[in-house]
Amino acid sequence: MKKFSKSLILALAAAALATGCKTAHEGALLPANTQKFDQEGSVNFVLLDSGAQRSVTSPGIQRTTLPDGRLRVLANVRNRENRRIQVQINCVFKDDQGFPTGDQTAWQTLFLDENVTEGVEFVSINDKAKNFTVRVRQAR
Repeated sequence: MKKFSKSLILALAAAALATGCKTAHEGALLPANTQKFDQEGSVNFVLLDSGAQRSVTSPGIQRTTLPDGRLRVLANVRNRENRRIQVQINCVFKDDQGFPTGDQTAWQTLFLDENVTEGVEFVSINDKAKNFTVRVRQAR
């Protein structure tokens, strides 16, 4: 038994020496996993929680530039469930590089009957908006 414990201690010590101490990295580091959760930066319709992901989809989104340069977005939102659901929806307007313009609509509550599709309209407040993201979450 004594030989076993000495062997175990020696093996653990050897493993500790082999791995060494990890030194702190100094200097600038690149961000990790930059594409992993970047749906809001790459698509126009996002579902912000698992309940919305299970219950809601968007069969189509239409964008129109109004004569005064403002952006009008009409999003079709579909209930995939066989029951009536309540969600909240808003729109974040972005410039041509994908940065928010400071124009974000208030969250509005949307009631969707069983398997129905509703159109929701959003209009930007100025002509800076060139792109957008429609966001949906479960109603709280």
